[in-house]
Amino acid sequence: MKIAFYGSSILSAYWNGAATYYRGILNDLARRGHAITFYEPDAFDRQQHRDIDPPEWLRSVVYPATQQGLQSVLAEAGDADVVVKANGVGVFDAELLAGILSESRRDALRIFWDVDAAETLAEMRRADDHPVRAALPRLDAVFTYGGGEPVIAAYRGFGATRCVPVYNALDPDSHFPVEPDPRFVCDLGFLGNRLPDRDARVAEFLFDAARRTPDRRYMLGGAGWDHAPMPDNVTRLGHVSTRDHNAFNATPLAVLNVARDAMAANGFSPATRVFEAAGAAACLITDAWEGIELFLKPDEEVLVARDGRDVAELLEALTPQRAHDIGRAALARVRGEHSYTQRGELVDAVLSEMAAARRVAA
Repeated sequence: MKIAFYGSSILSAYWNGAATYYRGILNDLARRGHAITFYEPDAFDRQQHRDIDPPEWLRSVVYPATQQGLQSVLAEAGDADVVVKANGVGVFDAELLAGILSESRRDALRIFWDVDAAETLAEMRRADDHPVRAALPRLDAVFTYGGGEPVIAAYRGFGATRCVPVYNALDPDSHFPVEPDPRFVCDLGFLGNRLPDRDARVAEFLFDAARRTPDRRYMLGGAGWDHAPMPDNVTRLGHVSTRDHNAFNATPLAVLNVARDAMAANGFSPATRVFEAAGAAACLITDAWEGIELFLKPDEEVLVARDGRDVAELLEALTPQRAHDIGRAALARVRGEHSYTQRGELVDAVLSEMAAARRVAA
């Protein structure tokens, strides 16, 4: 099928954590024979911080973040069999959603792909006129970054015809074990951009742990942390390119995952970096959230902490050998059960099923 995908960016992970998610799933769909065009705006300096060149397995269109640029790419929606609007594009989100509904063919599948379902649902509960809420009756399906049964039930409650969680996963061609890198030697590393709904949890799980263990060395990678107050034993790295993610994950004794507020509260929403870290055979310490055992087994494939005290205690008890064993067990689990090949297979099956049902109805 011909797929038109309107998202934040597939070329740059700069202030755009969904980039690797898009790459993994769409690359697999391309391998299955789908012809994909990814439309992204030239916004937020992402094009100046590209991680990859336009890949050969899809057509990449970067459009000016203007009304004219928006109309130029929406005009192509009518050529596609499947039209996808992802949330979090950052510019003209409401107009893009309305545009795919008005410009796509009547026989095309129209999908909203929510990479921040917990937050979107919270917004919809607060606003009866939310654009997504208004669009649901005309959409064929909602795909989500995760969220499990709670998100499915919530979207169905708002009137979605179908809601399909498509979880993050491992792209083994991009994330794999590498040799340690002297730049990232530390006891615990955390990689994540500074966001309002993550700030307090990073302070709780990373900074509090650092204060409790002043003899340990911590590293913080990601944009936005330049002026954040933190303990002296935490080193700020700034933006870390995806080219360095394997080394960042493979070098420290352990790496930390901290979910954003809404995702932690909802559960069943593992971040992309959970699988990237496991793919590099890192020993992962994650904050506690419901559903973790569906992806990694606590104490054997991942360590789970309830707060900064737990992080500090886990780190103090962690030996290099145990860290190695946990990382290798996690690597085996995600390679076997949580790859983008499996996620692509799911999306391909759902699209094929919906297209067949559309043909029968016609």
